[in-house]
Parts: sequence; structure tokens; C-alpha cells
Amino acid sequence: MSELNLFSAEQTSELLEMQDARRNFLRFLACSPLVSNATTLGSLAVLVGAIPAAALAQSYDVLRAQTRKVGDVIESPEDALNVMDFEPAAKKALPSAHFGYLATGVDGDDTLRANHEDYSKIRIKVSRLIDARKIDTSMHLLGAQYSSPIFLSPVSSQGAFHAEAEVAVARAAGAKKQHMILSTVGNSSLEDVNKAHGSPVWLQLYPTDDWKVTQALIKRAESNGVPALVLTVDRQGGRNTETLFRLRRLDDRTCVACHAGGFANEVSRKPMFSNIDVSHVTNLYGTGMSWDFVKKLRDSTKMKIFLKGIMTGDDAAKALQVGVDGIFVSNHGGRAEESLQSTIGVLPEVVKAVGGRIPVLVDGGVRRGTDVFKALALGATGVGIGRPYCWGLAAFGEPGVAAVLNILQREFETIMRQVGATSLKQITPTSVINDIAYAKR
Repeated sequence: MSELNLFSAEQTSELLEMQDARRNFLRFLACSPLVSNATTLGSLAVLVGAIPAAALAQSYDVLRAQTRKVGDVIESPEDALNVMDFEPAAKKALPSAHFGYLATGVDGDDTLRANHEDYSKIRIKVSRLIDARKIDTSMHLLGAQYSSPIFLSPVSSQGAFHAEAEVAVARAAGAKKQHMILSTVGNSSLEDVNKAHGSPVWLQLYPTDDWKVTQALIKRAESNGVPALVLTVDRQGGRNTETLFRLRRLDDRTCVACHAGGFANEVSRKPMFSNIDVSHVTNLYGTGMSWDFVKKLRDSTKMKIFLKGIMTGDDAAKALQVGVDGIFVSNHGGRAEESLQSTIGVLPEVVKAVGGRIPVLVDGGVRRGTDVFKALALGATGVGIGRPYCWGLAAFGEPGVAAVLNILQREFETIMRQVGATSLKQITPTSVINDIAYAKR
């Protein structure tokens, strides 16, 4: 029996990581002009071997160095220092119209920017002398356990970013046991996504203006074991996506084959609508939904119902009254309306209205692990990302998505340790100072 077999699987993994860190450290030293001969290197090897692994992990970071030159745009997922590094790589990889679709907000993109910028108005309080070497980042949601509170929000038409579309995303999320929500108008089938993820994902729902189509979508979700429908309620008034329009002008490709007029053509490549009669559908988004529709949907299925797009405490209270199972604070990544209301800014108001009776999810503008921490501190159960994982998908496929998740999780775990929070329940409103003005009203 080898020495490694004496340890548990978790201990073995940690030991291998420690050994790998030592090897990398020695490899770095071997290339250094400070080490002039083999005798010196051998002595250092003995010294490094005697250093406790935890101490080495803490001190080694400052000695990390790129092994090759990296330009302005990263060429592999390993080159990324943060998730924002993936955006220029995605822009380089995509046709201008496709990147424009991913990048755009509405009007002047001010709400899009507010989503992220408002995170800088929240400060984190730290506590010292707490042993946080072992932390638990698992999220419990509707009876399921996920490895992280970071989940993948629904983004439509991911085939515009990569040939494997949502299947590549599902593989990356499933490998890390992270939660994922599939868009009604995704390019991969629910069946394929569930298989790639390893467990049923949630389905974001655009119900259309034909109730028979809505019923067919519900049936398809139920037959595939979907635990929850996420009804999007923020696309009722149309939108002015100026950034998309500007970048589309730079794209001289013929797009009629993919973007012909009429609803049937619009969803012809969307698997959720396969074998469903859509001849009576006139609109996917502006369907005139009301609270009565939410009640009707609630009564039509045993799946859990979340409302995505709630941005006020008043609407959250109404959602409770009609019996929904959860709230999703979202403004469609700043592409629903130019309200200048960030999702993190309104989150406390919604959480207060809900009063802990149902879970509250949030997305919009999350770019750092510290952003995740701040959202959890203000009451979110889970924190979604959209553009970042699509940047990774567009640039590098599944490895790019995995790298984005790795970076955000690493940053999140780092701030948890720095703060002294060893589990999600220890991240509370007292963990932050919220300077967003309209959050205090």
C-alpha cells in the first residue's frame, strides 16, 4: 500500500496540491539568478520540505510568476488573473454583432454600469484571530446542496458564443456541483443540459402569449425533472439596446438565415419549442402578464415558482401573497430598463419585504468574489453570474467557463478567510457597511 493510500480522498488531494506547490516553487528557484549551483538548490529543497504546507501556501503567492509573455488579450484560460480578462478575449473571438448582443445594456448602458459600480459602495468589515483555514461554501436551496452560492444565471442563445452552447456551460457547472438555470431560448436542449450537468437544472420561462404553448413548456420541464421554473417578468415594455445596434453595424455578414422575421423563425433553432405548435404566438416577451397570470402559473404545476426581475419590496410582498416560492432580484443584467437602480442597491429592500420566508437570489454586475460576499451579507441566498461565464465560453469553451468559476470561487473563499467567516451563515448584514444611498431609504 502506498503512502497516499493511508489518507482520505480529501487529504490525498490536499497532499498532492502541497507537493505540486513545492515542485513549482523549486522550479521557479531553479530559474532564478539567485540560485547559482545545484548545492544551493538542494539545500533549499530540504528547507522547503521542512516548511509547513499551510505556511508555504500563504507565502508562495508573492513568488508566482508568468512562465511566458502574455499580451493585452489572454490566449488561454490559465492566463486570466480575474474574470474581466475574459471580456477582451471574447470580443476577439466573436463576430461584432454577437459580442454586441452579449455586451449591450439599454439606452446609455448606465444601469448596466450601476449594477457593478454600486458594489464599490459597500465596505467589508473584517474580524481577526479566527481560525478560518477550513471553510464551508455550500449553498442549500430547495432541498438541494451546491458547492458554492455562485450560480449560473440564464443567458439566451449561447450558440452565438460557442458551438457547444449551454452543454459546455452545464459540464463546467456540473463538474463543480454549481447551480445552473437554462434559458427558454437556449440553443441546447433541456435533456442534453441535464445530462451534461449531472442533475436537473432549473428552467427560466418565457411563457409567450399563448397559454397552450406555456402548458407545453411546463410539461416538458416537468418530464425532465426540473425542480423550479423561473418566470422572467422584466421584459414587458420593449428595450433600446443601443450598444448592440452600434456593433451590429460593423458586422457585414448575412444573418437572415438565423434571424428571419416572425416568431416561428425566431424559435426554430430553440429546442424547448421543438414539436410545439407556435403558430398562434405573436410575442415571446411583451405578453401583458399580470399578477393573475402568476396565480394561474402557480396553480398549473407542482414545480417551484421563482419570479425573476423583482426590483422593489412592494412587488416582493405581492409575490408572497400569490404563493411564489422564491424571488430573483434582477434587471436582466442592466438590459431590461434604464432605471439606474442596481440590483445590489435594491436587494436589502426586497429581503426585508420577504422576511426570510422564501429564498432571494440576485444577479447583475457580479465580477469579484468580494461582490458575492457583499450580496450574501445583504441577504441573498445565492448569487448569479451571466456575462462573465459567457465571456469564458466565447473565448475558450468549457475550459473558459470552468476558469471563470474557479477564479470567482477562489476570490470568494479568500475573502471569507480574511473576514473570518467559516460558513455562509456567518456572512450577515453586520459583515458589511452599505453606503448605497437609496438602499437606506
